[in-house]
Amino acid sequence: MAWIPFPYADTAYGFPGAALEQHWGRLHRGDCEPFPTDPKVQDAWRSYHAGEFGKAVESGLTCGIAGYNVANKAAAIYATYLERDDERKRSLLLEVARRCEEQQEKRPGDANAWYLHAFALGRYSQSISVVKALAQGLGGKIKHSLTQALEIEPRHADAHVALGAYHAEVIDKVGALVGGLTYGAKKSTGNELLETALKLNPDSAITRIEYANALLMMFGKARMKDAERLYREAAAFVPMDAMERLDVEAAKEELAD
Repeated sequence: MAWIPFPYADTAYGFPGAALEQHWGRLHRGDCEPFPTDPKVQDAWRSYHAGEFGKAVESGLTCGIAGYNVANKAAAIYATYLERDDERKRSLLLEVARRCEEQQEKRPGDANAWYLHAFALGRYSQSISVVKALAQGLGGKIKHSLTQALEIEPRHADAHVALGAYHAEVIDKVGALVGGLTYGAKKSTGNELLETALKLNPDSAITRIEYANALLMMFGKARMKDAERLYREAAAFVPMDAMERLDVEAAKEELAD
């Protein structure tokens, strides 16, 4: 299949040789992914950080289950930001979810097997409509996987973000009363999760974008100024890699609207 190229190629996103390990802690503060020992998996991550998402998926999958996290993250980020065909996007996200379920059986202690499962199903749900996804029972699967990820790795900032966004999405779509009674979604919990994510990963554009989106979903115009401040902060970040660049550009677009 043809992969749409990353539109903001930058040599700063390359991380050749030892540079990948030197910057790993900063690059993976959000997902707590351990530095891989296999050089082929390292190369797949280099492709991912450089925005060569198709190459990262393909080279990650050739490494077997050790390369699933990089392949899954690359496919999920590509589907979220770059793929224009809705059917192709949904297909990629469901493939990620299926691979994550295989991982969960074989490597249940891998936090990102659970986090990326929830991330893929969450983006898939947004693609088909959150209300429809909740009716299909996907909300429970997303919440379960994020809870598992946080039990395995309590410092997983991205899982805090995603679970906070889950509370906001449910409340936005079905209301606070039904959301609380049926899905356990609460504004206070969503807010706390996003605050924790910001403390765990203060240099994250996407945390600010998701926090801003959540505030608008849960509180509307009452928190508009806070949301706009978070978007401005996100747009001002200097991105470290391709994914962060896509996040920064998304924040700029949000401010322009």
